[in-house]
Amino acid sequence: MLALGSQAPTFSLLDQDQATVTLADQAGTWVVMWWYPKASTPG
Repeated sequence: MLALGSQAPTFSLLDQDQATVTLADQAGTWVVMWWYPKASTPG
């Protein structure tokens, strides 16, 4: 669990075009992370 105000850990993920994006690629810009559970799954 991250503490409020702490730095986000390094990570990478695929964007909508299946290109790999890393948090380091976004250095110096504002980043909003938004995710949600897969539709129609329990929980």
